[in-house]
Amino acid sequence: MSAPRSPAWWVPSLYFSQGIPYVVVMSLSVILYKRLGVANGDISYYTSWLYLPWVVKPLWSPLVDITGTKRRWVVLMQFLVAAGLGLVALAVPGAGFFKLTLALFWVMALASATHDIAADGFYMLALPPHEQVWWVGLRSTFYRTAMVLGSGLLVVLAGYMEAGLGRPRAWSLTLLAVAVLFLGFSIWHALVLPRPERDGPVGAGRSLFAEFWRTFGSFFQKPGLGLALAFMLFYRFDEAQLAKVSPLFLLDARSAGGLGLGTAQVGIFGTCSILALTAGGLLGGFLAARFGLKKMLPWLISGMYLPKLAYVFLSYAQPGSYPVIGAALAVEQFGYGFGFTAFMLYLLYFAEGAHRTAHYAICTGFMALGMMVPGLWSGRLADYLGYQHFFLWVIGSAVPGFVLALRLKVDPEFGKRT
Repeated sequence: MSAPRSPAWWVPSLYFSQGIPYVVVMSLSVILYKRLGVANGDISYYTSWLYLPWVVKPLWSPLVDITGTKRRWVVLMQFLVAAGLGLVALAVPGAGFFKLTLALFWVMALASATHDIAADGFYMLALPPHEQVWWVGLRSTFYRTAMVLGSGLLVVLAGYMEAGLGRPRAWSLTLLAVAVLFLGFSIWHALVLPRPERDGPVGAGRSLFAEFWRTFGSFFQKPGLGLALAFMLFYRFDEAQLAKVSPLFLLDARSAGGLGLGTAQVGIFGTCSILALTAGGLLGGFLAARFGLKKMLPWLISGMYLPKLAYVFLSYAQPGSYPVIGAALAVEQFGYGFGFTAFMLYLLYFAEGAHRTAHYAICTGFMALGMMVPGLWSGRLADYLGYQHFFLWVIGSAVPGFVLALRLKVDPEFGKRT
């Protein structure tokens, strides 16, 4: 029987902890490798391949859906990620750190992707639909706050320690701190997560193999599948390229077209963006719950794309004023938090049905594919075009996602809080 706890006890912490391994693998690793002397092209190429576990997680998402409980999967994967973080921390100062840490990040990514399947399924089981919509703004905000933590406070910590301890040891201690933090979240969720009555194997009593293919195949029979998949692949086409290059742009010397910031400065700007990101996510979730996703969709997607003009301004002006740089980055983060709400709500909407856990995982797998492939070339493309022309290209590459989003078929009543 489900424990009578408010979602406030576990939704923020669950999605904050869901974001931690993702930001370490996909964002913090970029800054780590840059500070340890790895080339830009190699950083974007190899760290983009780390998306692959999130891309292929639909292949084992039915197993999470039809074996055990989502709660058990969540807790188990969190302890596994905590162990992985500790091993990465030990590997950073050693010889051959690049290959070894990439391999460990792969293991972490696999555990994190499995955790995502279970956590998202648990969210949909533990909350009724109207509560899912109400909490989606905070859910995505805390997830994104974890991402800002990884490119903000943790980077500041590493930056301040670099001078006295050297870069390898500073980054090793930073990652060890993350491991301890994540272990704390693991213990917390083992104690406080509710136990929904519906949380159990789907299709119990049937052949595991048969149920696997029935679950997987039913996704591809959903109406409007082609448009939905195109949207999942292209909504973040611009963001997929920007995410890998933006920290390199901030850290690169002005003579190379960057802003010439130090590690701690990049971390401070990332930390200050938390408030803007939080405001954007909260506003997006509130408006979607008030007016419904369909009515708010044009506004949400505009908020997703237009603020990226901030990077065009920064690359051409190369301002030396920290308040100006901070304001530009805050505007972009506010827009991202606001517009990303539309994406998360649509995935919940499209995944509705008997196998919502597996179907939602398949949706996020296509989302991860849309992030992985553009990231593979983004670093080398930025080197070839230069930052100014690259950010102009990023703005242009938002057009397909914008057009596809406007064509989505959404129930006008979906998302409205009653």
